[in-house]
Amino acid sequence: MPTGGIDEVFSALADPTRRRLVETLAGGSTVTASALAAELPISRQGVAKHLAALRRAHLVRAERVGRETRYRLDGAALEDAARWIARVGAEWDERLDDLHRLLDAKRT
Repeated sequence: MPTGGIDEVFSALADPTRRRLVETLAGGSTVTASALAAELPISRQGVAKHLAALRRAHLVRAERVGRETRYRLDGAALEDAARWIARVGAEWDERLDDLHRLLDAKRT
């Protein structure tokens, strides 16, 4: 995923309400905005705005089923962001290991 996509993911996940929506959708089922609003202390319109931000970040997909719009988590963007975090974390782990080796060498 290009950096811009990861930026959108991190920006979307910076909001605690959106993180809660992602956690709820991670259960695997499709859910309406009304059902999500029933679980949160915000209005259906508020949930719809958060879902729109998650859709822009490609974290959520919407599907019309009759008169309802049902939402589900799209894990691909999360996987890309997790790979980026793992790669950066591995680089820091390597640097810290180098530092530990250097400090151990100076002690002996």
